Amino acid sequence: MVGDGFRVHNFFPSDSRIGLDGMSPFFLLDYGSKWNVPPSDKPRGVGVHPHRGFETVTIAYHGKVAHHDSTGNSGVIGEGDVQWMTAGAGVLHKEYHEKEFSKKGGVMQMVQLWVNLPSKYKMTPSKYQAIENSMMGRHILDENGSFIEVVAGEYNGTKGPATTFSPVNLFNAKLKNGSQAEFHFGSNTNSGILVIDGEVRVNESKTVPQDNFVLFGQSGEKFTIEAVKESVVLILSGDPINEPIASYGPFVMNTQAEIKEAYDDFYNGKFGHLED
Repeated sequence: MVGDGFRVHNFFPSDSRIGLDGMSPFFLLDYGSKWNVPPSDKPRGVGVHPHRGFETVTIAYHGKVAHHDSTGNSGVIGEGDVQWMTAGAGVLHKEYHEKEFSKKGGVMQMVQLWVNLPSKYKMTPSKYQAIENSMMGRHILDENGSFIEVVAGEYNGTKGPATTFSPVNLFNAKLKNGSQAEFHFGSNTNSGILVIDGEVRVNESKTVPQDNFVLFGQSGEKFTIEAVKESVVLILSGDPINEPIASYGPFVMNTQAEIKEAYDDFYNGKFGHLED
């Protein structure tokens, strides 16, 4: 559990086969598989906490999440939407089940990614991108109604709305039974897929069921996925940031000295103020 509101499985960096940089520029992937959340008058979630040195990307597949941060940004991540928050030099934020969703209860299914920032952007000002589903690029694959949602990067000429500090591709493939999608990325990129719903066949050989992650690493220059049944698949790919990584708790920096500085700044109130 993250706080009292998010039940997640961490695919990386906790898996030693991936570690801190095996999916760089993506540093962390927390996946909350489908979970029936009981009704509650008090919204569950994660209280005020700091971040520095990276970006958080929250993708809502089911359920609604509310957010507030110390720069004055707030909002609700609805089903199909994405919140892209640049922590940069430092921000306090909190995230919890949206009030009406909490009262009624329902299915929650979420992904949170941490996208590392290159050293020259570690201390960039914090910012917030609220990406509604209607804003995403949509590339139609076939007459069956299958398509690729482009959040960041580009798929076959269709671009996503998110701005990034290093080359990143982030897509949702929404595939009808029997539909296929092909992906081409650079030879040095790190790539992986997470099956959110359904079941897919990768490269016409390996069958991957729901709630499983496939690591291509730098062998994912070209691959295909075919829906064995109607499926939703999250595709991640990006150019690795070939720099040292020092991480501890909510901070991802380049050196241990920078981690200490982040904690000192946090305790000295330099991240602003936010009521819990």
